[in-house]
Amino acid sequence: MSRSLCLTRDYLGMTTRIECAVLPLAGDRGLWTLICVAGMSARQPSAVKAQGPFHGPSVVETLLEEIAESLASHGYAACDEPPIWRLHAQAELRRLNASSAHWAGVELSLPDS
Repeated sequence: MSRSLCLTRDYLGMTTRIECAVLPLAGDRGLWTLICVAGMSARQPSAVKAQGPFHGPSVVETLLEEIAESLASHGYAACDEPPIWRLHAQAELRRLNASSAHWAGVELSLPDS
């Protein structure tokens, strides 16, 4: 199973797009997350959601497969275009990593300017 997918659905002349990616969380703890970004194609996304953390990528890949099957039953189809919202997913991953570092009692510091 791939660690990312892009699905689209055309409805009433509008194209809805969903991009999902399975990504590792920082900290070498073996934790992974699923980040999905959705919205109208050729626009900024209207939603960015994360699920997890999960122990190991295989758990998240199975979840991603189930999501793809569910969305296919609602008219979504695989899209061969490259992801257009990768930066939004990376920003969410950075936010999650900052939050998880805080929960783990690790303090992040910025380099001296």
